[in-house]
Amino acid sequence: MSDTVLLDESNTPLDLRLSGDELAATREHLAEFIGDQVESAGLDGAVLGLSGGIDSTTVAYLAVEALGADAVHGLVMPGEVNTEGNMSDAERVAADLGIEFDVIEIEPIAEAFYDAVPEATDDRMAASNVRVRVRAVLNYFLANAENRLVLGTGNRSEALAGYFTKYGDGAVDCHPIGNLYKQQVRQLADDLGVPRDLVMKTPSAEMWEGQTDEEELGLTYDTLDAILALHVDGPLSTSATVEHLGVPESAVERVDELYESSRHKRATPPAPKELRL
Repeated sequence: MSDTVLLDESNTPLDLRLSGDELAATREHLAEFIGDQVESAGLDGAVLGLSGGIDSTTVAYLAVEALGADAVHGLVMPGEVNTEGNMSDAERVAADLGIEFDVIEIEPIAEAFYDAVPEATDDRMAASNVRVRVRAVLNYFLANAENRLVLGTGNRSEALAGYFTKYGDGAVDCHPIGNLYKQQVRQLADDLGVPRDLVMKTPSAEMWEGQTDEEELGLTYDTLDAILALHVDGPLSTSATVEHLGVPESAVERVDELYESSRHKRATPPAPKELRL
């Protein structure tokens, strides 16, 4: 395990890092989870999208630990707004792990949707979500053809904040790191031996040119993690959270807004109650 200090506690509202024993147990537990999911489904391995970001990289490392490199297939799926650096990082992860990977340019596929409904392309979010959902379809296309499971790469912070695309990056068979806050994902990645530059790189879903996750969320991940842990997952009121963390009330209200407005993303699509006549 690396002894690298990933967080400066003096600048972090709440230190959520796992102890050494907790980290070792978590790493083993998540690898076992991936193996169990593949085995219980009667499948031969796993597929995942590789973005060059810390979340997909961490899941790729866990998958290789759980299944072996031969049972993991990565897809690098750049669109026109993806930076060359991130795509290069994604390919580097696959090469470092020794897993099979394919590079699929998704823009021609997305363009077919834009051409079909041209009036929707002026909505930046709608157009960006098309690219995310195209990637989900490709993940499942490959997984079905190769009898594999689709691994999700979402973490707890983004799930609770609704920071994912419904039926896009949320359309997967399981979420191996779905119970880890972003701080803990970075810590686990470091423990797995992920290169330091990938552990600490600025998170970006690359929904559009120049986009960063924290700018879109309106909060740093460390602040988001802290408010989620104490206020959404925990028992503290808004005022108690403000006092404990020393954050503005507007930050807690922002997290509440993100959480409440994204409930539909975390729930099975509703059906009316059965009508008994």
